[in-house]
Amino acid sequence: MKLVTFDQGRIGIVDGERVIDITDLAGAEPGTWPPVGMVRLIADWQARSPALHDAVTRRESRPLAEARLEAPVQWPNKIIAFPANYHAHIDEMKHGSGSGVISTYKASGQGFFLKANSSLSGPADDIVLPPLAGREIHHECELGVVIGRRGRGVTRADARDYVFGFTCLLDMVVRGKEERVMRKSFDTFCPTGPWITTADEIADFDNIEMRLFVNGEERQSASTRNLIVDIPEMIAMSSAVMTLEPGDIIASGTPAGVGPVEDGDVLEIVIDGVGSMTLDVRQGELGMHAVWDEAKAGLAV
Repeated sequence: MKLVTFDQGRIGIVDGERVIDITDLAGAEPGTWPPVGMVRLIADWQARSPALHDAVTRRESRPLAEARLEAPVQWPNKIIAFPANYHAHIDEMKHGSGSGVISTYKASGQGFFLKANSSLSGPADDIVLPPLAGREIHHECELGVVIGRRGRGVTRADARDYVFGFTCLLDMVVRGKEERVMRKSFDTFCPTGPWITTADEIADFDNIEMRLFVNGEERQSASTRNLIVDIPEMIAMSSAVMTLEPGDIIASGTPAGVGPVEDGDVLEIVIDGVGSMTLDVRQGELGMHAVWDEAKAGLAV
């Protein structure tokens, strides 16, 4: 099943090129704050899913193209992100990749970080670049893993049972020496969507292919089989530290091929079996601060 958030917090099921509105069944309250409709649905999935499956056959639908799609999970408890999780990406960063840095850490030894929830945006939103002269802002193509159950100390053996579904995710970043969370948490720096594809539709978590195109040119291509820390271990590692909650998002880490984006670029992320989304990049006016002038030389992961 593909679940979508649209039109100011409504919840729907995608059926081909149409969307079925299940806002009432999901317990969502469109237009209210905080926008927790999808989180409620995920948390109550076992109880609500029979009615949702029935809705697919009984309810009227509308063209998907008429809906304004939003970030599927708009109010997760947290966004957990794994840096340096592909060997090829680590190698390109060591050798420059237009950056010149860097760290020899990898996710298996460095662990994860948290990305601000306010950086989330959806498939209909532009990626807005801060006006940081002399800095490169890079795209990072990633798989978003959406957690379905509360859990702490989850084992590798049980980890798959905690996966609710998957979504496309871009982890945008300003290259530099400042704290990673700061460089990755600008508004619109975590586009997700176009929907959540539930885990039952993905046969093999270890063989999910993803690609990213910039202005029609392929920049990144990889599979989850190449991850250093795979999906079960991401869940085990993160839940060893903190309690996972329904709707939490884990960003898988980016493969090789990262590169700069500029005003006017068009990014397309495609993840087989999950979905695709196309995003426009535009220059913004907010984001400048003296802190960015302190460490222009040398760039970090």
